[in-house]
Amino acid sequence: MTCRRHVLAGIAAALAIPFAFSAPAHASDLPDLGGKTVVVVTENAYPPLQFVDPKTGQAVGWEYDAMNEIAKRLNFKVEYQNTSWDAMIQAVSDGQYQIGMTGITIKDDRKEKVDFSDPYMRSQQFMLVRGDEARFNDAKSFASVEDALIGAQPGTSPFYTAVYEILDGNEQNPRIKLFETFGATVQALKAGDVDLVLTDSVAAKGYVDSSEGKLKVVGEPLGTEDFGFIFPKGSDLVAPINAAIKALKEDGTFDVLNKKWFLDYKMGG
Repeated sequence: MTCRRHVLAGIAAALAIPFAFSAPAHASDLPDLGGKTVVVVTENAYPPLQFVDPKTGQAVGWEYDAMNEIAKRLNFKVEYQNTSWDAMIQAVSDGQYQIGMTGITIKDDRKEKVDFSDPYMRSQQFMLVRGDEARFNDAKSFASVEDALIGAQPGTSPFYTAVYEILDGNEQNPRIKLFETFGATVQALKAGDVDLVLTDSVAAKGYVDSSEGKLKVVGEPLGTEDFGFIFPKGSDLVAPINAAIKALKEDGTFDVLNKKWFLDYKMGG
């Protein structure tokens, strides 16, 4: 089965990370790409990885900060473009873009079309529900409430988790209502059109914190997977990007970004 992407690491895990920041690697320690322009495509639909900040109208997020720092370390210029999730992997495979980033889960079937970087983040899914939900409190009890509905984007990890880990394995199950964007699933949840949305703990916490009690998280995390950047097959960018990811992990830069986006940034604030 094809899964889009998993969701971000649990907030408890993020809190356990020390946020010390070491000096960045010297330029000589990493490849120098000579100032060339690299086209990076994203979706801007998955906070806090990448999204449009409602306060400023600017595209921001963990992945933007990480990619900008990678570009600085490797000496290349980034040209950001946007496309839909449905089009992204094929478009990168076809060479329309040089790198894709949108919380993409590393999967063997995808490796047939694109190359992946080393993992830059580990992810989990959590159950986001309305604050007054009392009919269920975990995946098993949700499945037993026959009129309870899940909102999901087609082709995403939350969609397949809903199908195969919560419901009956039928991808046409009418209990799953499909939406074009993650934000639309949350709006449908708030409006009472669906009863459950699967998302990462950080995004869930942000929505809960800004909901004035109208949303909450229930149950245990569902699964763990890794995120990577994607490239056309055979790309000569994979090795330099991997070297930069390793450096950013080792010197604490990713820890600083985890704190900024997972702990300090307030969704909807």
